Amino acid sequence: MKKILSYILITFFCFEVSAEKSYKFRLYLADKEGTEFSLDHPGEFLSQRAIDRRKRQNLKLDSTDLPISQQYLLAVSSTGVRIAAKSKWNNTIVIEVNDSGKIAQFAEMPFISKVKRVWIAPDSIPQRNANRKKDVTDKNSKRESYYGDAYRQIHVHNGDSLHNAGFKGKNMHIAVIDAGFYNVDEIKLFKKINLLGTRDFVNPNSDIYAENSHGMKVLSCLAANKPNVMVGTAPEASYWLLRSEDNDTEFPVEEDYWAAAVEFADSVGVDVINTSLGYAEFDDKSANYRYRDLDGKSSLMSNSASMLADKGMVLVNSAGNSGRKLWKKISPPADAKNIITVGAVTRGLINSDFSSVGDTSDGRTKPDAMAVGVSSAIVSESGTVSLGNGTSFSSPILCGIVADFWQACPWLTAKQVVEAVQRAGDRYIFPDNIYGFGVPDMWKAYKEEVKNNEKNEK
Repeated sequence: MKKILSYILITFFCFEVSAEKSYKFRLYLADKEGTEFSLDHPGEFLSQRAIDRRKRQNLKLDSTDLPISQQYLLAVSSTGVRIAAKSKWNNTIVIEVNDSGKIAQFAEMPFISKVKRVWIAPDSIPQRNANRKKDVTDKNSKRESYYGDAYRQIHVHNGDSLHNAGFKGKNMHIAVIDAGFYNVDEIKLFKKINLLGTRDFVNPNSDIYAENSHGMKVLSCLAANKPNVMVGTAPEASYWLLRSEDNDTEFPVEEDYWAAAVEFADSVGVDVINTSLGYAEFDDKSANYRYRDLDGKSSLMSNSASMLADKGMVLVNSAGNSGRKLWKKISPPADAKNIITVGAVTRGLINSDFSSVGDTSDGRTKPDAMAVGVSSAIVSESGTVSLGNGTSFSSPILCGIVADFWQACPWLTAKQVVEAVQRAGDRYIFPDNIYGFGVPDMWKAYKEEVKNNEKNEK
């Protein structure tokens, strides 16, 4: 324990914090002693839908599922700091302080093993648009195709075949974790969305529909549902809209927000998660990741992502847009294990040079799949269908089709879904670090899984 305390003190004095600013620190807890919860009574911290999802996949609960010790939370909060985030899977707490002297006292708490500074308050925060709804015009022209301009990005995966067979995501719960969902409550193309709820993990008091438009554009690839204008890849799915990205700054605390968001998604019974986010470089350059950190666990976000399949959920994550940059590689959590990392191709299925490349530092093939991320049909801030570029859009395009596929093959586990997507890729036999396993044919995957299931039932 003396070694732990010495480490905390040394780390603290290296922070060079000032009492004049607001800061957030991540506290790593040593254990979960004193927790009020038991694995024998999961209904006290998980919804029935979450419990049923695990039972269906024969997944057992473990210590990571137990909430953080209430005794530890009380001990920390009693010091007068604000608890900004927490993660039971990582056993961490994020606190906010504006007095650097408060951090030293945590070195005296025997249940804290490590302290890391994860955020510094910016000098200013831009005002949100109070008249945002006036941006919406909803001016759209009808197209010949049922999907509008989105037809090609769905057809390359034979997602339209799944739709024609009746699989459009019905009864599948999808969480979209992003930076904000600007005007989703006003744009007509979202009026038919099956919305389960919203949650902001950055600022619980914000208007999630007045924040960044990135999440709205991502959501449109999935949930837009106006025939002959734009129909997304999972128009009948049900959605949670969760904000974890703080667009005003770039600090590691956003990984903590994301970890809290995926744990919330788990608790309410979500099946599939889309995240078009990734973190390799921060405002605090000392926190930047290195290539060797792309091992699925060095990043707190990647560590959480690598747990998702063991909780019964499928994560579909953008590879990143660093292909033209010095970094070039995928960014955490795209390096996580047992997830679907999606790169970008053109409508002609040629890789985009901006799409981040793999592999992981421990030798796993990345990306796992490719989808249209060049001239992707998306919805703009005005409610008008437009075109956009980025793995931010290739990820949700494929995510919706993955949800349709899982709806069609409910006997599969989360890990089996990930493997099925990889096998369906057109480069599965000879994957590389640019295309990964290639563009998956999800109708082919569906037929193969049905055939295998029929064999197993005989």
